[in-house]
Amino acid sequence: MSIKKEIARRRTFGIISHPDAGKTTLTEKLLLFGGAIQEAGAVKSNKIKKGATSDFMEIERQRGISVATSVLAFEYNGTKINILDTPGHKDFAEDTFRTLTAVDSVIVVIDVAKGVEEQTEKLVQVCRMRKIPMIVFVNKLDREGKDAFELLDEIEQKLDLNVTPLSFPIGMGYDFKGIYNIWEKNVNLFSGDSRKNIEETIEIEDISSTELDKLIGSESAETLREELELVTGVYPDFDQQAYSKAEQQPVFFGSALNNFGVRELLDCFISIAPPPRPKESEERIVKPEEKDFTGFVFKIHANMDPKHRDRLAFVKIVSGVFERNTPYLHVRNGKKLKFSSPNAFFAERKEIVDISYPGDIVGLHDTGNFKIGDTLTQGEEIHYKGIPAFSPEHFRYINNADPMKSKQLEKGIDQLMDEGVAQLFTLELNGRKVIGTVGALQYEVIQYRLEHEYGAKCTYEPLSVHKACWVEPKDPKSEEFKEFLRVKQRFMAKDKRGQLVFLADSPFTLQMTQQKYPNVKLHFVSEFK
Repeated sequence: MSIKKEIARRRTFGIISHPDAGKTTLTEKLLLFGGAIQEAGAVKSNKIKKGATSDFMEIERQRGISVATSVLAFEYNGTKINILDTPGHKDFAEDTFRTLTAVDSVIVVIDVAKGVEEQTEKLVQVCRMRKIPMIVFVNKLDREGKDAFELLDEIEQKLDLNVTPLSFPIGMGYDFKGIYNIWEKNVNLFSGDSRKNIEETIEIEDISSTELDKLIGSESAETLREELELVTGVYPDFDQQAYSKAEQQPVFFGSALNNFGVRELLDCFISIAPPPRPKESEERIVKPEEKDFTGFVFKIHANMDPKHRDRLAFVKIVSGVFERNTPYLHVRNGKKLKFSSPNAFFAERKEIVDISYPGDIVGLHDTGNFKIGDTLTQGEEIHYKGIPAFSPEHFRYINNADPMKSKQLEKGIDQLMDEGVAQLFTLELNGRKVIGTVGALQYEVIQYRLEHEYGAKCTYEPLSVHKACWVEPKDPKSEEFKEFLRVKQRFMAKDKRGQLVFLADSPFTLQMTQQKYPNVKLHFVSEFK
């Protein structure tokens, strides 16, 4: 099969949302359609004894939340689908931001009762910045929630999206009767029995026909007709090009837990979502159909198997074909590396693959060669951009609790930071280490993993820092910059890559510093050129 055909049949997307909106459940149901798993498990449901397939870290099972992005792939109707299920919890947002560099499109899940929540706003903003096509899935329709039109308005206003519904609910909560699929012009009736197989849909070409009244009762039918008339009056028709350019976002309604409305979402997604897209590098734009392989590391996961000390670097293939046992250039190190057992992921199974195509995600066993953002190529020096570090929200000193284990602690911190769990800053003044995270929950994860995976114990000490700012002086030799370094010496640190960082202790200090040293630029994101 030619590489063009392989590229055309691939879809790589991320699922993003606020915690508890039902992301992991939706992922499970999508896998169910692909026949990748036999029985879907919900993250928190007590009825289902099986835990969710995509949550494999001990701490996730204890808390019922996903803390790391998992990669899952399955085949559906001749299309190869790669899903990146991201953590919704805001304490783990860094992982999600990085994952968004590896997807070609996104499904945003919104809880019908809670509507748009702030975490979703932040993630959608990143998607808009990167012009990633988005489909919105409004979940949990079998529960009481907001009115469909009210929700659509909220999505438009809060997320600044231009929506067009491609399916529409018939009732909600107790009166939930089903969904009218605008995209395929048919009705899907809801039985409320999730054990039953996926419901058959009933084609209805003409919604004014009496058939509709027979199916859902004349009152519901009348309401549906009025609502659909409103929909066509208020919202634009679906425009494939506008969707691809991230200028229009289709909306679907359903209930992932009851497996309802998921097939409609999947069928439409396959026909409209973009195949792997070209990616910008610092040198040039790289197209998927080029014959030379290139790819980049967007995530590193240590100890996927606690029995073996291994790290897996997740590589998104951008162009060409990746083959097993072929030497590729690690651009940052300038070394050629060969991989004898690259993994692909199918639900909970990892399989060794001989060949992978653009859009695929491969897991490479790593002995410490990779950092997030590294590029692998067939020989060309290419640097992919777009994996920034954001200023953390929380800062603490990290101390060694067991002096006999200082080596283990260093190694552990080093590996966890490579993995991007948190950020490490080393103070210039005394070399003390400061860990910055997006959320307080990460400190527990770090402590837990240092102890269980590296046998090292640590304690934390509070530190009042408001923001970490990456420093860019207009002229590094200027008197102004020298004075800035001298006056702010107590607050200067280096990040893991050796970039200079100013740890501002309050919004006021930050403002005064910016006024006093106008030629020293302060950035809240590490990636600036």
